[in-house]
Amino acid sequence: MSIVREPRSIARKFLARPQQEGLGAVVRRSIGRFEIRYFDPFIVLDEFSVSAPAGFPDHPHRGFETVTYMLQGAVTHEDFDGHKGTIKAGDLQWMTAGRGVVHSEMPAAEGIQKGLQLWINLSSQHKMIQPRYQEISSANISEATKDGVKVRVIAGEALGIKSTIHTKTPTIYLDFTLKPGSQIQQPIPKSYNSFVYILEGEGIFGQDSRTNSPISSHNLLLLSGFGDGIVAYNKGTKILRFILVGGEPLGEPIAQLGPFVMNTQEEIDQTIEDFENYTNGFEKARYWRSQARVELGY
Repeated sequence: MSIVREPRSIARKFLARPQQEGLGAVVRRSIGRFEIRYFDPFIVLDEFSVSAPAGFPDHPHRGFETVTYMLQGAVTHEDFDGHKGTIKAGDLQWMTAGRGVVHSEMPAAEGIQKGLQLWINLSSQHKMIQPRYQEISSANISEATKDGVKVRVIAGEALGIKSTIHTKTPTIYLDFTLKPGSQIQQPIPKSYNSFVYILEGEGIFGQDSRTNSPISSHNLLLLSGFGDGIVAYNKGTKILRFILVGGEPLGEPIAQLGPFVMNTQEEIDQTIEDFENYTNGFEKARYWRSQARVELGY
């Protein structure tokens, strides 16, 4: 197992509380709200919960990537270029919106669908690239188990295994499950900003497990910029599950209007003009309506 010589400390802890989003969906937003507007290069982190007929109907994106990771149930995705599919529990969709995508994300199963969606900013040189998708089924996500620790490698590397995902903005995205009594040391590139989001159970994060208090689910932990990795312990009687995400800061100005993320206000103005006039990447939005929207009758 990797050795972390200088564990990062918790710089800030934030409990993500439920809020309404989309069409009747409930999200716990931790990055992208007024307390934490932006954590370079991360724009938004949502833990979402949605049941039909609620969902996220037709909406645009430009200038960043969306990473959808399903935890329970399934969501059907369709876009204005004819790309369509169902993201099931454990599946991953890494969508590079680039110059423009209009799509919908709606429940595809009975009951409650749960998942995570992370928005990762793109550098100025990549904001207007052609959209693309990287999709991996649950069975094909790289996974390793050792000493009571299981990791699913969404992006980056852990426990000697690597993800096949190519990230425009250098990123690690790891899904850890620790059995009671187990611990993990995970390196993080020193230049990366990084955070932990706890999905289940409670854990101790940081070097001194004797004095640090356990932290429970739905908490976001922003890690300090000093250190070469993270140390996590499960001292409880139930499993601990969390994601560890890190990325290379872009260090560029950011201008955002909802689902549009650019570098300047002028670029935002141009994006609005492009979207409203169906130009410069949004041409196919003029006559497109998702099947979900047609069925909902609006």
